[in-house]
Amino acid sequence: METAERATRATRATDGAMRFRAMGSDAHVVVVGGRAGLVDDVRRRIVDLERRWSRFLVDSEVSALNSCAGAAVEVSAETRLLIARAVEAWRLTGGAFDPTVLGSLERAGYSRSFELGPLAVDTPRRALVGCTDITIDATAVRLPPGTGFDAGGIGKGLAADLVVEETLAAGAAGVCVNLGGDVRVAGQPPAGTTWTIAIEHPWARTPLVRLGLGGGAVATSTTLRRTWDLGGQRYHHLIDPATGVPAATDLTSATVVTGQAWAAEVLAKAVLLRGRDRAFDVLDVDAEALVVTIDGAVAATPGLRAFLGDQVLPVEVER
Repeated sequence: METAERATRATRATDGAMRFRAMGSDAHVVVVGGRAGLVDDVRRRIVDLERRWSRFLVDSEVSALNSCAGAAVEVSAETRLLIARAVEAWRLTGGAFDPTVLGSLERAGYSRSFELGPLAVDTPRRALVGCTDITIDATAVRLPPGTGFDAGGIGKGLAADLVVEETLAAGAAGVCVNLGGDVRVAGQPPAGTTWTIAIEHPWARTPLVRLGLGGGAVATSTTLRRTWDLGGQRYHHLIDPATGVPAATDLTSATVVTGQAWAAEVLAKAVLLRGRDRAFDVLDVDAEALVVTIDGAVAATPGLRAFLGDQVLPVEVER
């Protein structure tokens, strides 16, 4: 996903833009206005959240929760918020998003950072217990015994939300944070009246469409990226909590537009898992969506037109 493409053009001296790797993904940050060096603060904050939330870092707070499942673990306010949002997302999606599927991810081969490739490990089977028994108090979180928590996409979405809000509070006039396709924008864009976000598909040579947002979030979930072969079988990273294995769906991608990136992320996955016949059933009145089927057909909710300007949505994606 290409974010705020106009931001690559000339900006004022107080503006800043930066690309870097974070949370296992490509990050793109644009800050409009504010003091010099604010964009560097954004990068440091994203790195800080990754150190708290990554399951691939042995000293992260999420790793501490996983290693001590069944016991209360003292964690930061940011991590308590992450767990709370994950539980909320589980309820919002009717269980289609479930952060306790870590065992299933590991058995599928996603047991270390994706850049290092899949790794088959002998992982004890963990029951898919959902989020019912996760407890959060004023200082600590307790995961149910035998479960593991994976922040996954909701971590990137929530990080984008937090960083945008904090950067505006620090004096920026506008901010865009894109973490691996989880995008949150707010305030004044670097040019024009809206932030321009290009929605891409792995089969397409050019963006499917460009969305114009005054503020809010966009996230795309797809079965065509973060894929690997293991033992002669093709896998992807989107686990269906109902089966405990990578999801079987007749959609290849789902994009959701809504107010916050953490919600856009989990709703995009829920839409993808539901398939073309029920794709949009999970959405509420504040969310719009775009999907591409396995045969390339494109469909969208009626409200998506509000973000298209004079563009015409394609009817299919050519391979």
